[in-house]
Amino acid sequence: MARKRIREDEEAAIDITPMMDIVFIMLIFFIVTTSFVKEAGIDVNKPEATQATKKPSATIFIAIRANGEVWMDKRPVDVERVAANIERLRAESPTDTIIIQADKEAKHGIVMEVMDQIKVADPSLVITVAGENN
Repeated sequence: MARKRIREDEEAAIDITPMMDIVFIMLIFFIVTTSFVKEAGIDVNKPEATQATKKPSATIFIAIRANGEVWMDKRPVDVERVAANIERLRAESPTDTIIIQADKEAKHGIVMEVMDQIKVADPSLVITVAGENN
């Protein structure tokens, strides 16, 4: 009789180790495949757009402040160094779209210099200037 009780107790146990392995593997998969968007690192007062359309997500953001500061990858960048920084960022995460977030008080000349530097880095890049509705 003692043997019957021992067998019943052993058969009732459920091993959840394989299920936990699958859950952890799925967790690692989702963490690795998640893409993160890099913001320029500062808030700008963007002008409002009347005919805004949604653009595909980009991994490179350039912010231009009202005082003419250019920010990329959460740090200030000299206008002449924008092309080199774009090449470095594209090597890390390839993209064909760059979004410029310019303050509505920013000088037009600075925005054009940044756009010229983007074209120097790669003429095939798509440049999007973000407004309030983008």
